[in-house]
Amino acid sequence: MNSKRLAWPVIAVASAVALAACGSTEAPKEESKAGSSLTVTDATGKKVKLDGPAKRVVGTEWNVVESLVTLGVDPVGVADVKGYTAWDKAAPLRGGAKDIGTRGEPSLGTVASLKPDLIVATTDLSDSAVKQLSKVAPVLVTKAADASRQIDQMLDTMDLIAKATGKEKEAEAETASFHEAIEDGREKLDKAGLKGQKLAFADGWKEGNQVSVRPFAKGSLLSDLNTELGLVDPWTVKGDKAYGLGSTDVEGLTKIGDARFAYIFNSVDGKDPFADGLKDNAVWKSLPFVKKKQVYRLPDGVWMFGGTAAAKDYVDALVDALTD
Repeated sequence: MNSKRLAWPVIAVASAVALAACGSTEAPKEESKAGSSLTVTDATGKKVKLDGPAKRVVGTEWNVVESLVTLGVDPVGVADVKGYTAWDKAAPLRGGAKDIGTRGEPSLGTVASLKPDLIVATTDLSDSAVKQLSKVAPVLVTKAADASRQIDQMLDTMDLIAKATGKEKEAEAETASFHEAIEDGREKLDKAGLKGQKLAFADGWKEGNQVSVRPFAKGSLLSDLNTELGLVDPWTVKGDKAYGLGSTDVEGLTKIGDARFAYIFNSVDGKDPFADGLKDNAVWKSLPFVKKKQVYRLPDGVWMFGGTAAAKDYVDALVDALTD
């Protein structure tokens, strides 16, 4: 399987997407706090009891790892450290986190050897894996994504992790910083006369001679960020209920009309599917945004499914690209 596809959120089959769509849509609340112990309710409605704010934490998905690091908690274990390092540069790992295996199948033995206070997973991880991990330490399950409220869900996830690790003040400061970044980006785009500009975002991959395009349609995190920046999403394809992701090909790009086009491709995956894979494609060369040279590749390491740190990196990179 293409390494790029392995870098995406762990959504093995439709059942995993359905699982990601379940759970509470409200910010999980701290239930009790007696002495140093505390209880929080996770995204599945389960009460997670801790002896105190978790210090030794393992993260099974990159967005929760990013939130931990952003809040000042250095995880002792991280799924696919190499992948995280390449794909999410907004919150670099510190302290030599141990690689616990893949995001879909973390190693139970490795996790156990780290003696964690808490394991943070998402609803993309299978029930059976969560059940096994819960034999090692309390497992806090966050909702992976929600196409009806991506930004709020992202902030809910950070708040839940903050409550479990005693980092509520840090979460408040980070939320304020995120909103400031959005406001600053929106002002810069307004000043450049780009308010209301149509912008289509996608990523893609090449298999053989075929380039597949994955639109970040309305309901995706990046589309929601673009909307907050005052941009307009021209995609007509419908995304899934969890991540807001669609599917099309180069022909589908003809349907977004007179819009600009931005994408992320990571150099660890080899050749760029758009700049390299479509350079001789007649349809690609005929597209308005290609003719106008309004195609923007954003930098490596801006994670498209991350937390507030990655979201701020995305906003900065996109605004810089559009206003350069």
